[in-house]
Amino acid sequence: MSSKFPQFATERLIIRVAVASDAEKLCQYYIRNQVHLAPWEPIRSEVYYTLRWWQLRVEQIHIEFNAASAINFIAIDRDTSEIVAVANFSNIIQGVFKSCYLGYSISKAYEGRGLMVEFLQSCLAFMFENVGLNRVMANYIPVNERSGALLQRLGFEREGYARQYLKIAGVWQDHVLTALLHADWSARNRNSDN
Repeated sequence: MSSKFPQFATERLIIRVAVASDAEKLCQYYIRNQVHLAPWEPIRSEVYYTLRWWQLRVEQIHIEFNAASAINFIAIDRDTSEIVAVANFSNIIQGVFKSCYLGYSISKAYEGRGLMVEFLQSCLAFMFENVGLNRVMANYIPVNERSGALLQRLGFEREGYARQYLKIAGVWQDHVLTALLHADWSARNRNSDN
C-alpha cells in the first residue's frame, strides 16, 4: 500500500483508503449487502456488482484523493480482514468553505455493535485535524432512524429539511440535513477526555 494514503487503527478496525487489492473485497461487500443497502442508495446497475467496476472505482478513489476532492475510507475487521463498513467524504471544498459531505454504510452482519461510531469518530478526527475542515455535512432519509441516531451520537446537529433532495431507490426522497462543526467536535472531545 502506498504510504501517501492515511491508515489508522481502532480497537477493532483497520481504517484506510482502499488499494487495488481491495477491489475484490469491496465488490463482495456490496454484493453481500445489496438488499440491505437498496433502500438507502441509488438504483445500481448489474455492472456495479462486478470486479471490473470496483477495480476502476478504486482507481477513481485514488484520483479523487490526489485531487483532494474526496477521501473514501474502508473499515476492515482486525480479526477477519473483511471490509465491514465504508465512509465517503466527498465534494471536499477548501478555501473559505472548508467543508464536505459524508456518506456511509455498514454490512448488515455488523450492525448493532457500535462499529460505525468507532469508525466514523476516527475518520472525523482525520478530516478535522489533518484535512483542516470546518464542517462535515451528512443527510439522511427521515425513516432511517438508525442513521439519524448515529449522527446525533457523533454530535451532528439538525440544520434543515430538504424535500425531494436525492433520488434514492428510484424515488425522490426528502432528507434531514445535519452538520458537525470542527469547533463542536473539538469541544466534545475535550470534554470526553476529562
